[in-house]
Amino acid sequence: MDSMQSNLPTIETQNLSLFYDRTLAFTDVSLPIPAGCITALVGPSGCGKSSFLSCLNRLSDIVPKTRVTGQVYIDETDIFDAAIDLIALRRRVGTIFQKPTPFPFSIWKNLAFPLREHGVKNRDRIDAAIETTLKDVGLWQEVSDRLHRSALSLSGGQQQRLCIARALVLQPQALLLDEPCSALDPISSGVVEDLIASLRGRYTIVIVTHNLAQARRIADFVALFWVRDGAGRLVEYGRMQDIFENPQDELTKSYINGIRG
Repeated sequence: MDSMQSNLPTIETQNLSLFYDRTLAFTDVSLPIPAGCITALVGPSGCGKSSFLSCLNRLSDIVPKTRVTGQVYIDETDIFDAAIDLIALRRRVGTIFQKPTPFPFSIWKNLAFPLREHGVKNRDRIDAAIETTLKDVGLWQEVSDRLHRSALSLSGGQQQRLCIARALVLQPQALLLDEPCSALDPISSGVVEDLIASLRGRYTIVIVTHNLAQARRIADFVALFWVRDGAGRLVEYGRMQDIFENPQDELTKSYINGIRG
């Protein structure tokens, strides 16, 4: 962790709950997310992991009839405060989704577009940022000779790395990843997983994954979610080694050992 940036944010939720209309997705989640670390959210489908993730940069706002109670703090700022600049928040806390979602135009334009939207107009600055970011995600050597070809011509794994680059080009401080490897073949998944691990200490990272082996390989901290009484709840949270080797909750023990889930 020596390389950890001093300005990386700590994220913390306090008694956080999310409703879709009258349906409670998850409830009463208080969770610390340490700066510069990788925190994995695990648990079976439908237990609120992705819904929880969407609250951390208020993407939950775009879903109709959504209501959030409780607090999300980035450092000491409650992001649900009415004065929060949502564009600035989502630039600071980027999201990568389960299925690669490149824009249907060139590789270069996929990265130039968000920069221009955020006020970067100088072509040399854009070119430099694109090269640096593509090198960061290990794509530069693979695509440098075809930057102006369609991003849709890339393989699935390359598309997902491009989407990660598209988030990184805005120089965020935190990354939210919602099952970023689940739509990929095993080889591509391994490449993306190695990329995520390489970002430790440079970003505060929260990743939703159903792959317990992946969580064990890359996470510093693990949070297990489960459905109880019809809503997602946080069952146990701790350091990765403690969750996998010395879980305190019987449900965690059963899930980790493949008995339930």
